[in-house]
Amino acid sequence: MAKSKIVNNATVEERLTALFELQKVDSQIDDVHKLKGELPEEVQALTDEIAQIDERIERIKADIKEQELKVAKSNAEIGEAQTLIQRYEGQQNNIKNNREYESIMNQIELQKLEIQLLEKRIRDTRTQIATKDQTLEVSVKKREAKVKELDAKREELKKIIVKTEKDEKSLQKQREKARKAIDERMLLYYDRLREFYKQDGLAVVSLARTACEGCFNQIPPQVQVEVRHRKRIINCEHCGRILLDRGLAYGEATAGEEEEFGTFRDFPEVTTSDWDE
Repeated sequence: MAKSKIVNNATVEERLTALFELQKVDSQIDDVHKLKGELPEEVQALTDEIAQIDERIERIKADIKEQELKVAKSNAEIGEAQTLIQRYEGQQNNIKNNREYESIMNQIELQKLEIQLLEKRIRDTRTQIATKDQTLEVSVKKREAKVKELDAKREELKKIIVKTEKDEKSLQKQREKARKAIDERMLLYYDRLREFYKQDGLAVVSLARTACEGCFNQIPPQVQVEVRHRKRIINCEHCGRILLDRGLAYGEATAGEEEEFGTFRDFPEVTTSDWDE
């Protein structure tokens, strides 16, 4: 309860200082994450791609097995047709008239045609199997290459994690401590700004000469004066970031450094008057 009272009763200058301290810690954490770069996303993307290749390989293998079963079935049917031909040829010795002879010869011819059809079907199926075998070989080689690439990226990411783990844990503790010095409304706005500006993660910025250090738009002289006086929390009217003077941020003062009280456009509906002493 005592801490909450101190936070709520803090002066504008104390609030700005606490916000800037939090921003510095968060920026350091961002830098640690940048060391990892896109490796986490790349590792996940490769993992997903390998899973898709595995599914494709299993489908191809299943298709090949199905085609091989078709070949086996066709071979069995050829065997049956040949057996029938032998039987019909054996019956030729007992033919009594021309009608029986023609009937047997027709049956033999039909079975021979059936064998030709089955042999063509087998050739076509074997061609399909050969094509699928080639596709399977390409997929297997692609998988091997992707696994090799994944292993390399995982190893690289592991080294970075080991290297930065200690620093990141320390920074996370600093971050938790810094957040406790800021009231919930301010934290909410700060977090939403950080989320909105994901690219640089800057929610609290100082003046770079006479411009906002976040969006680099010029700040009117009167607003620069207000920022330097530290009597109320002011945001950039162009980007919505919280402004503070360089003297407070870096312990230095630059001529003409003052900032602007602006409106919140496309940002959380919080008015700067809520933050005045």
